[in-house]
Amino acid sequence: MPFGYFDEAGRCVANFSAFTIPLMINGRVVKAAGYQSGAVRPEFRGAGLYRDLMRRAFDWAAESGHEIGILLTDKPPLYEPYGFQSVPQHRFSGPMPETAFGRRAARPLDINNGKDIALLSKLLDNRQPVSQQFAPARQKEMFLLNCHFDAGIRLTLIEELDCVAAWKVADDGALQLLDLVCQNIPPVERIVGALNPDATRLEVFFPIDRLDWDGVAVPHKGYCDLMISGLPAATLPEFFMLSPLAEF
Repeated sequence: MPFGYFDEAGRCVANFSAFTIPLMINGRVVKAAGYQSGAVRPEFRGAGLYRDLMRRAFDWAAESGHEIGILLTDKPPLYEPYGFQSVPQHRFSGPMPETAFGRRAARPLDINNGKDIALLSKLLDNRQPVSQQFAPARQKEMFLLNCHFDAGIRLTLIEELDCVAAWKVADDGALQLLDLVCQNIPPVERIVGALNPDATRLEVFFPIDRLDWDGVAVPHKGYCDLMISGLPAATLPEFFMLSPLAEF
C-alpha cells in the first residue's frame, strides 16, 4: 500500500509504503505492517510531506487490523516519536554438530533458473516458520529478492528433507546458516552435512528453537536497526533476529 505525493508533471516527489507481513512471535501469528521505501526528493524536503505520509500509512495499518509495525532503518530517531523502538538482534554461534558430516543428496539452486525459482516458490508458499519465537510466517517476495540482490547467498536443495537452505561461508570459514525453507524444520545436524562438512563452526542468523542445537547468542549489528511498534519489548524473545532473507 503506497502513499505518495506527486508534482504537476506527475513525478512522485515523496513516498512511504506499507505492506502486510505475518510474523510468528512466541508461538502466535501476528498481523504486522512492514514499512519501507520512504523517501522525499531534496527540493521538497522540509514541507512535512514525509510526516504526513507516515501518519497516513500508520492510520491505514491500524484501520486494517494490523497489530504491530516493523521497519528497518539507519535513522531510528525519526520513528521514535511514533512509538517505534529499536530492538537488539542476536545471531547464534557454536560448534558444528558432531553428526553433521554424513553427505546427503543435495544440489545447488540457481536464482536465475526458471525451474529452480518455481520449485523454491512452491516451497516458500508452504513453508513452516523457521522459528516459533520470531520469524516471518510468509515473506516469499523478500526472500527471492534478497537472493537475487546478494550473489553471495548460496541456495541448496536437500532432496531427502524437501528443504532449501540459504547459507554463506564466512571469511574465517564458519558456515553461516541464513534461512531454511521447509515444511517441517529438521534438526540442524541433518542440514549442515549437505552444505559444508569442512566447517568447524556454525553461525545461525535466526532463532534456533527448532534446530535442536545449542548456540551462544552473539549481538548482531547490521547496517540498519530493527524497530517495532505496538509490542512491548518485554514480550519479545530475549535473543532473536530477523533472517537476512526477510529484510526489506
